[in-house]
This record gives sequence, structure tokens and C-alpha cells, in this order.
Amino acid sequence: MRWHRINRLLRPTGFKVVRAEASKPPKRRARGIASDPVYDRLVTTPVFILASIRSGSTLLRVLLNTHSQLHAPHELHLPGMRVELGSRYAMRAIEELGLDATALDYLLWDRVLHRELTKSGKKHIVEKTPSNVFIWRRIVECWPDARFIFLLRHPVAIARSRQLAWGRELSGENQRKVLGFMNGLERARRHLDGLTIRYEDLTTDPERVTQEVCAFLGVEWEPQMLDYGRVDHGRYEPGLGDWGERIRTGEILPPRPIPDGEIPERLLRLCRAWGYVEKPAAAGSPTRR
Repeated sequence: MRWHRINRLLRPTGFKVVRAEASKPPKRRARGIASDPVYDRLVTTPVFILASIRSGSTLLRVLLNTHSQLHAPHELHLPGMRVELGSRYAMRAIEELGLDATALDYLLWDRVLHRELTKSGKKHIVEKTPSNVFIWRRIVECWPDARFIFLLRHPVAIARSRQLAWGRELSGENQRKVLGFMNGLERARRHLDGLTIRYEDLTTDPERVTQEVCAFLGVEWEPQMLDYGRVDHGRYEPGLGDWGERIRTGEILPPRPIPDGEIPERLLRLCRAWGYVEKPAAAGSPTRR
């Protein structure tokens, strides 16, 4: 997107669109101003895939995007799309309308999703940026009727996948970074309703899992979803989703085996919480043999 061209057009209005790193975050609802979904939302029930990085969310995206009624574009990075008021007069005008900086951000987010959905000619839009695990509260604030799909993967496999993709960090630092995403995902799962699926199941039994997803979204399952390579899903590039050789094959490949060895302590808690490792038996309870 050519930000300078947009801002030239917006200059007479007193508004300016900026990248997230270009300015400080806007103040959040200091006066309790809230947007009204009835008037402010063009998209009412968007679908969000909440997943850690390196969890297979790009694979799930392209499978859903192959469906005739589901549009799943590349990662949109909504938190990086923000509106900056360029003058005190614009701020005063917006306040008079009962809006604030956060409400304007949400209007922008909703308009971007609506534009993508309208261009696609489909009925439902799916967004899968991994950093959404950190802003799920804002997503619910913007779209109270949003729907969520939680995509899990073995934490050790997540860490290994990121290490293979980047290969520039020590193992401990790599684990720390993926753990942040996984913790964000787990917090979202504890607070939100939604459908939980596993990457391992998606890659070994894709028909069953995609049928579950379609049932959750209220659309008919389509067998051609599994042949995602026949559809153009846009470029596979860093920042837009997975870019590796496996996703480029157009085929659903089985997951790589989990590395042997002891599970790092910092990943063990989530391995247990997600059911990849049995929880230790409570004191006095019988142990499984």
C-alpha cells in the first residue's frame, strides 16, 4: 500500500493513515467512547484463526480459501493499521460524532475486511495473522460476534519449525519467542468460545478436520478444498504467511516427526495443557501403567 498517496488524498480532511511503527499508540477510550456495531460495522461475523507462529495456519488458510464461500487472504496485520488525527479540529469533530482514535482504528479494520470480502464475491472472511493472539480482546471489542478457530500444534514442533525457518538464534531464545505466541493463544482459548483443531490432525486427516471447520462456520464442505494447489492464493512471502517449500507444493503433507529427547521445561506446561503430554498424576491417585 502506498501510504504517501493515500495521505495526499486525505490531507484536506485532517486525517492521516500511518504505519504502527510511525507513531505512538493512540489513547484507549479515555472518555469511555465506544463504537456501535449496528452503524459502524460492514462485516459482523468475521472468522479469526488464532494460532502461534509456525503452527500451520497458512495451510489452514489456503484450504479454507479454496472453498467457494470462504475468503481467507494473506496475513493482514490489523494492529499495524491505525488512523492518526492530523489536527485538533479533526479531533474535536470526531469527538462530536461520538468517536475516538480507537473507534477510528476499528472502522479502518472493518473497512479493509469488507473491501477484501466484497472483491472476493464470497460470503465469509477469515483472518489468520499470528499476532492476533495478542489482541483478541480488541478483536472482540471491534466485532462482538466474531468467530474463532484455535489451531494447536505440538510446542516442540513449533519451536523446531521456527528454528529451521530462521536459524539465527540460540535454542533458548527461539523457545522464548514462540512461547510468547503460545501463551497468548492459551489465554484466548480460556476466555473465548470457538473450535479447537490440531495441526497434526489437519495434515493426517484433512477431510475430517475441514468438515468440522465447515460445520462450525455453517457452510457445506467441498471436497475441492483439499486440492488447494489448483487455486491462486497470492504470494508466499515472509510477513504474509508461510513461505517454505512445503506450502508451495500445493499438497497436504504429513507433519515432520517430533524430535526425540526431553521436552524443554519452559515448553512442558503447554505440552500438558494441550494434551500432547500426559499431566503428572496427583498425589495419592493411581498411576497409569
